[in-house]
Amino acid sequence: MPDIMDIQSKAAASPGTKPRIYPPVAKLNPVADPRKMRRIIAEDPEWSLAVVPLLKNLCLQHIVKNFHNNPILDKLLPSHKAQVLERLSTSLPLQVTANLISDEGYWLRCCTERWGVSDVSCYGQSWKRMFFERHLQNMIELFIPDVTDPQMILDMVPLCRNYVRKIEISQLLPPVREPQNEDDDASDTASDTGFDGPSMDHFDFGILLDKLSHLEELHVVYGVKGCGMNFEWNLFEFTYRDCQSLAKALKSCKSLKVFRIHESKVDDEKARVLIHSLLDHPSLKELDLSHNLIGDRGARAIGKLINRSQLEKLIVYNNKIRGPGAQAIAYALSKNATLLSLNLRLNRTGDEGGQSIAQALLKNTTLVSLHLGSNELTEPTASVLSQVLVQNTTLRSINLSCNRLGADGGKLLEEGMSHNTTVVECDIRLTEVGQESEYCISQILRGNQEKARKRHLQESRANK
Repeated sequence: MPDIMDIQSKAAASPGTKPRIYPPVAKLNPVADPRKMRRIIAEDPEWSLAVVPLLKNLCLQHIVKNFHNNPILDKLLPSHKAQVLERLSTSLPLQVTANLISDEGYWLRCCTERWGVSDVSCYGQSWKRMFFERHLQNMIELFIPDVTDPQMILDMVPLCRNYVRKIEISQLLPPVREPQNEDDDASDTASDTGFDGPSMDHFDFGILLDKLSHLEELHVVYGVKGCGMNFEWNLFEFTYRDCQSLAKALKSCKSLKVFRIHESKVDDEKARVLIHSLLDHPSLKELDLSHNLIGDRGARAIGKLINRSQLEKLIVYNNKIRGPGAQAIAYALSKNATLLSLNLRLNRTGDEGGQSIAQALLKNTTLVSLHLGSNELTEPTASVLSQVLVQNTTLRSINLSCNRLGADGGKLLEEGMSHNTTVVECDIRLTEVGQESEYCISQILRGNQEKARKRHLQESRANK
């Protein structure tokens, strides 16, 4: 067999050929023999290098675990920050998270774990706002005078003041009434010490409202939910002391736009106190005093408020307003230039008040919606409203349901509607106007609705 060196030398000697390079002969590696390799067996048979956590993950776990004592969220990279927020506990103190965490995902978890399925659309699509509004609401609804420390709520103010826009209070608890001692000596001792009852009848909004600089809506009900067999009338008592403290709080809240107090037995005297505090309010747009006990004296105060505020919506349905009270509201309405909606449903204005309201609309040029349902109205009111439908060009919706207008009243309304091109809603259910008048009015309304739709399209195209 020829030697490799001889072959290479011959190839190099032959003209026109390139020398070929052969790889070196591999030497036998004795370590490659599996019989001679050293075997390494781990103590944990399931151990693998792949399950060793990265140092980054260990650091993030440490940050999450010690976030209460060392909240360094702002110092992290965006990707690391997102991972920490996903792992943070929703039970962390609000003193730590309130003004530090703005991530909506974290507050979504907080709301879901606390209240389950929730509708965030009522809170400006902000889960953080929803959490703090409902949290503050729960604190107020469970507040017991002379038992709960008011400082608990005051401590919450710096944490939630930037996020609370609306407070809806569905109950307010009264103070705990201790059983009276029949012992005369005990009663004498109590009188000597000057004890004359609780320091407040319900939660005092005066300690809170002036500190919520972004508060726009306040809904209040002075009552107790789910009292069951423990029902007592004092659980649903809006006292004069409550009224005074609430009025003072309303006056101090300059950012308030909507105020509603329902089902709280607000009578004339209390209504006058509340309304007096709202006179010349810089931002109030909507007032709702529904389901109360307001009569004519309270209605006169409401009339005064209409022209000493920027009210756009007034709701006082289901009260005790009669003709004189409605006349006071009508007088204010005739001179008003801001009110857009008036709801007097379920009162007792009668034709005396109904005619006054209708005559005011002959002068008013701003009101868009009027609700006079269930007010004991008859044909005389329908007669004046017929004139309104002919002359008024701003009214868009009118509700006369559950009155006794009669067939003649229906004819009068039909005549007025035949000259109207702006009203698109007219509710005359249960008014005994007759099917013919009801049908004719409905046809006119359809025509007005079509005209309104075309006007809206033209305006939208012009704006583009």
